[in-house]
Amino acid sequence: MKDLSQNFPTKARTLTRTVVDPALRMEVEDNQKYFKGTLGLQPGDSGLFINGLHVDLDSQDIFSLFDVLRNEARVMEGLHRLGIEGSALHNVLKLNIQPSNSDYAVDIRSPAIWWVNNLELDSRYITWPYNIQELLRPTFPGVIRQIRKNFHNFVLFIDPEQESTSELINVAEMFLSNHIPLRIGLVFVVNGDEEVDGLQDAGVALLRTFNYVADEEDNYQAFQMIVSIYSKVRTGEKLTVKHITSVLEEKYRYVELSSILGHDSAYDQNTKEGNEYFLQTGLSPLPVVLFNGIPFQKDQLDPDELETATMHKILESTTFFQKATYLGELTNDHDVVDYIMAQPNVVPRINLRILEVERQYLDLTATNNFFVDDYARFSALDTNAKSAAIANSMSYLTKKGMSSREIYDDSFVRPVTFWIVGDFDKPSGQQLLYDAIKHQKASNNVRIGMINNPSKDPSSETTRIGRAIWAALQTQTSNNAKNFITKIIKEENAKALEAGEDIAEFAVGGMDVNLFREAFESPKVDFILSHAAYCRDVLKLKKGERAIIGNGRIIGPLRDGEIFNQDDFHLLENLILKTSAQKIKSHIQKLGVEEDHASDLVMRVDGLLSSQPKGEGRIDYLLTEDQHSAIKIRPKEGMMYFEVMAIVDPVTKAAQRMAPLLLVLNQILNMNLRVFMNCQSKLSEMPLKSFYRYVLEPELIFTSNQKLSPGPIAKFLDMPQSPLFTLNLNTPDSWMVESVRTPYDLDNIYLEEVDSIVAGEFELEYLLLEGHCFDVSTGQPPRGLQFTLGTASNPVVVDTIVMANLGYFQLKANPGAWVLRLRKGRSEDIYNIYSHDGTDSTPEDNDVVVVLNDFRSKTIKVKVQKKPDKMNEDLLSDGTNENESGFWDSITWGLTGGQKQEEVKQEKEDVINIFSLASGHLYERFLRIMMLSVLKNTKTPVKFWFLKNYLSPTFKNFIPYMAKQYNFQYELVQYKWPRWLHQQTEKQRIIWGYKILFLDVLFPLAVDKILFVDADQIVRTDLKELRDFNLDGAPYGYTPFCDSRREMDGYRFWRSGYWASHLSGRKYHISALYVVDLKKFRKIAAGDRLRGQYQGLSQDPNSLSNLDQDLPNNMIHQVPIKSLPQEWLWCETWCDDTSKKKAKTIDLCNNPMTKEPKLEAAVRIVPEWQDYDQEIKRLYSRFLESSGAQVDQPNVIRPPITPDHKAHEDL
Repeated sequence: MKDLSQNFPTKARTLTRTVVDPALRMEVEDNQKYFKGTLGLQPGDSGLFINGLHVDLDSQDIFSLFDVLRNEARVMEGLHRLGIEGSALHNVLKLNIQPSNSDYAVDIRSPAIWWVNNLELDSRYITWPYNIQELLRPTFPGVIRQIRKNFHNFVLFIDPEQESTSELINVAEMFLSNHIPLRIGLVFVVNGDEEVDGLQDAGVALLRTFNYVADEEDNYQAFQMIVSIYSKVRTGEKLTVKHITSVLEEKYRYVELSSILGHDSAYDQNTKEGNEYFLQTGLSPLPVVLFNGIPFQKDQLDPDELETATMHKILESTTFFQKATYLGELTNDHDVVDYIMAQPNVVPRINLRILEVERQYLDLTATNNFFVDDYARFSALDTNAKSAAIANSMSYLTKKGMSSREIYDDSFVRPVTFWIVGDFDKPSGQQLLYDAIKHQKASNNVRIGMINNPSKDPSSETTRIGRAIWAALQTQTSNNAKNFITKIIKEENAKALEAGEDIAEFAVGGMDVNLFREAFESPKVDFILSHAAYCRDVLKLKKGERAIIGNGRIIGPLRDGEIFNQDDFHLLENLILKTSAQKIKSHIQKLGVEEDHASDLVMRVDGLLSSQPKGEGRIDYLLTEDQHSAIKIRPKEGMMYFEVMAIVDPVTKAAQRMAPLLLVLNQILNMNLRVFMNCQSKLSEMPLKSFYRYVLEPELIFTSNQKLSPGPIAKFLDMPQSPLFTLNLNTPDSWMVESVRTPYDLDNIYLEEVDSIVAGEFELEYLLLEGHCFDVSTGQPPRGLQFTLGTASNPVVVDTIVMANLGYFQLKANPGAWVLRLRKGRSEDIYNIYSHDGTDSTPEDNDVVVVLNDFRSKTIKVKVQKKPDKMNEDLLSDGTNENESGFWDSITWGLTGGQKQEEVKQEKEDVINIFSLASGHLYERFLRIMMLSVLKNTKTPVKFWFLKNYLSPTFKNFIPYMAKQYNFQYELVQYKWPRWLHQQTEKQRIIWGYKILFLDVLFPLAVDKILFVDADQIVRTDLKELRDFNLDGAPYGYTPFCDSRREMDGYRFWRSGYWASHLSGRKYHISALYVVDLKKFRKIAAGDRLRGQYQGLSQDPNSLSNLDQDLPNNMIHQVPIKSLPQEWLWCETWCDDTSKKKAKTIDLCNNPMTKEPKLEAAVRIVPEWQDYDQEIKRLYSRFLESSGAQVDQPNVIRPPITPDHKAHEDL
């Protein structure tokens, strides 16, 4: 398959004569039904599954795949250590352990909630239908049904003094004013001190104002009053008492303010109730927003995001109500809110610490025979061995049965294990344990173990209760131990024991006091020392800190005073059971494990499986049709193996990558591999037109003298001689690779005219750091914001600008630790970095440290905030007037006398900036001649900007020499096509994309105007005239296509059909020459608009056939084009001969009628072209002499075969 897919153009003829076995064809068709129905794969699609995990080779690079394999190996080894092997291992591994964190709800039937409206009772909804059956009436998709029932309930918990409260109130008001079927409630969480009144505290004042207006009028008017008050609060300000009193005085002139806001106010209701309800629900920190009792995530509380998320939840929950109505579970007689609150996801209290996405787990897969009663031995163990010793030594409280291992007679498997960590001689630890035991009385799924974390160094006096708990667990039945422990940790009894009362006084009925006393009075406290060491070394807790470990998951450390009560244990148990423990328990029971080991095994397996990175669920595929159309490689017997399934059409690009990858994986892994064919039954064209090599070696390669090989090699042998080839590289998204050594034109490889081999050497030059940036105040990307990346000693190594598209930015760097900063100037003056995610420093640090330490892509998120005194400043208003420094670190200056960059900046108004790009030796030859024509005719200093991505080593070596000889500046810029922007696959179209899509981010803000001049153009005038041309407010100016050569009328596609209609009389412009006002371009977000339109149009392969021309012409109504005078661009294909004498530039356009090669056209059309060409050749000869002829000479001595004559084939 590898040979077939990678060399398909030479194999195709033989394949067409091959007869297909009918049995194979039938099996493929049967399997394709399964692929489509279960996996969503169409004929011709590909898929790779490793242990049931889908690996997307289009979006994941090889390094991400290796991470998947390493994690899978870790989990498989862990299961193997626990005694789970073979098919049982894979059955357990494929369990779908994917926690759902967002669907728990709290009860919203609380009197603490002020309901602003009621859909069932308010007169404003009287025209809406009341019948619940309306839910089943067909509507258009996305329509929100207006029914007079409280299906959707939106509750805001707010601190009136927080800045975000104003935005949340505005969102709620928007829902009300637009008649969204949403019942809106408010819970005010304010200062509960009875000594604080509304004349001192703005939060108290707002609540009392709301109560007053609600009492005088109704809740709706009270809410409108709040909206009016917050309208007085400006952005960046906090609510003050003055804001409130000013609105009160305006609307209620004759009321004494002190009677509403003062100490003797009668409008203080719900202050205590609101605070208590907030604490009871466990929701924190403020603000909190609930939908039908379910809290929104913090990142959804941005106003725009909250609006979208709420509308989505309305549509989502409508489906739930429709099903309930259809099944008869919900009728008109039901109270809808009661029905919602009766669902199993409603819990008494939500602890967001439990529902955190980021979770930490213990590794409980180690096994040993160590215990905690020998502290010297325990302290020498490593982290995982310590966890094993803790588990070995743990005795548990259960709802029934015995606690000690020796007398354990309870055969019930308990899928949830809680380890309670705390100082049980302190009230906080005692309360935590008491709440856990109290919860256990209602659940037979839970067992409780205890780990003592003393606040002080352990002694017999400071650990009386801790030692008593341990002694009871070791010597008493579970029930007696539980009763005894519950008794001694009650507050009054714990105080009595601390005061010295005899422990035996607290014995419970049935307890063996003598056996207990003997264990209790033992002088050894090794178990407490071991527990303390475990808390310090493994759990990373300080002395006395509390935590809960649920099936290996660490929840903590809990803050001083933080509540974790019986309701929290209920939620934690519910979460563990629902997402993992119940499924694991059912599999463990099938293994026939001894009952006293089963609960332990569930705990250990749960901790292992739940610690995996969260992603898509595993697929449990059941494919048996593999006799004729599958390749099967069996694993080595008696060894742990990976279960790998590949689905592929062998004549697709996916097969070109997958076949060599699977061969390498087979060399380094023990795997059970099945490769299923998923061929298309009919093809309308050649499925593969390229030769391909996947460069991946299973191990390091050494040379014959035992030195490390310089690098892996892609070899193309036995290639056809006649086609014209182009060499392309497919690299990971985060790599910036360039060719560094080759004398050949890798864009035009013609093997018939090559004496030996064609070789090219490439280097990984940079790794890409990508990011997304947003303003926390607006939720929008801060257009024009600049970041720098550097080190402590060199703060600015590279820099970049933030796009409006997704707030995207990219920076190139090398492995190491880097510091991201706002650029000095307007960016730093106006903004502060608010927070950051995905970096290697804490979110609060001012220095954003980013470490590049592997070859995978690194993407970070940065939030910024305007400084309080800069709220009305605009980054782009005058930012381009600053002398900001150059862009990227790949800057090569060709300046006579070694002029410094800062000196150049000061003269930027006197420099003409010209942008151009080329790929391949032929177009680089044209590019050098274009540059020479500019320099011969332009008196103002010139700076050329070249896209480095596709330049050959020959050009990059020569350009510094040419710059010195002709006294011009140049800069090489690089930009990696963003992965989120629709990718082009043909090199020519990629280059076209770079001409138009990234103009706003390729150049620094210091560049006010840029001229683009095509490589195959000859300039005959001073380009200062074009730079200074008045664009009349347009962001760029293009020359329209000529219409004077009449014989070409049949080729003028823009005169009919779509283009004639779209342009509405406007001209269709050519992209060979244009001028861009970058200040205006950025100001109107032209780059973002162009990329947005491109993203939509480029999905259709029939759109944007001339990408660099069609896109700006398509956007002419959104991004205006200033038409340049016709003489600025003369092209023989479209312009008549009489107009040539006025031409300021001549473009060597392709002629669709004659298809004349460009070199021939250049010599014939432009008299001075040959003189320029000879001058460049003489210069290049001198360059070779000066460099000792050690530089690669371009292989263009023969007349090149141009793209005009031969179609390219890709390598």
